[in-house]
Amino acid sequence: MATMKAAVIYEAGGPEVLKVEQRPIPKPGKGRVLIRVKAFGLNRSEMFTRQGHSAGVVEFPRILGIEAVGVVEEAPGNEFQKGDIVATAMGGIGRTFDGGYAEYTCPPVGQVQVIKTQIGWEKLGAIPEMMQTAWGSLFKALKLQKGDHLLIRGGTTSVGMAAAAIAKNHGAHVSATTRRANRTELLKSTGVDEVFIDTGSIEEDFRKKYPKGAEKVLELVGVSSLRDSLRCAKEGGIVCMTGMVGGRWSVDNFSPMDVIPTAVGLTVYAGGPEEFMETPLEEMVQQIKAGTLHVQIGKVFHLDDIVEAHKTMDANSAGGKIVVLT
Repeated sequence: MATMKAAVIYEAGGPEVLKVEQRPIPKPGKGRVLIRVKAFGLNRSEMFTRQGHSAGVVEFPRILGIEAVGVVEEAPGNEFQKGDIVATAMGGIGRTFDGGYAEYTCPPVGQVQVIKTQIGWEKLGAIPEMMQTAWGSLFKALKLQKGDHLLIRGGTTSVGMAAAAIAKNHGAHVSATTRRANRTELLKSTGVDEVFIDTGSIEEDFRKKYPKGAEKVLELVGVSSLRDSLRCAKEGGIVCMTGMVGGRWSVDNFSPMDVIPTAVGLTVYAGGPEEFMETPLEEMVQQIKAGTLHVQIGKVFHLDDIVEAHKTMDANSAGGKIVVLT
């Protein structure tokens, strides 16, 4: 039986619970495609799963990884040609079936995009989940328009930096927050026009400069800063909660009349396979290759070093997207 290298989780815990071992190469049935994985990005949802927060949804043992890029090895339904460069994300990959932390993965054909423009695996591996989340948050949830003022709460997250680059290219004015003043230049390199240092509350400082508030607010920290972010939106504006890097899952004693300002809309974005397939990855890859869309890669690891990669994600020290090469 042909085997592959994979990082397998058998129980919840710290990064050390990820075990690199040999597993059988999956066989694609009807409606599936076998991909030889070349790279994948790390995502905080995988960290939460590893920590045990996906009980009842993800059963162990499991090969994690909600995204992957690579080369088509086999497609029984002829939906793809052998050798096609592809990207996949969402739709249960790494959760209900084995995912991208391996040399091969076998997702449904309906959640795979062909990428024709060639860029390095490090950059390509960074974009599937990050870009679909950023793009979907901006255009599906926030309905970003040219000339809008966008405030990104959690600007130094990989999605935050991707959203800043996309929004700036779209003609928006972009503000972003960080807890660390030494990240200011990093944020500005991604397209951010101005940076606000996040002490837990930025409403006062933000309103001093922008008394009416921002048309659009992208909340990536989560419920710990959501109330404050809502107060930074202008009347008629929209706040979208996409991320939960703050580690809290729900708002205590939530009272909508007290928390949501008059005429401010609150929504969320949680993209699935349909949203992934709607994301114009090929167009984005063309922009990345041309140098007109910035992708901030933090650190690059190899599959054998998956434990160290997760330690870096836990420490939030990468300074951009973490990519793992197989």
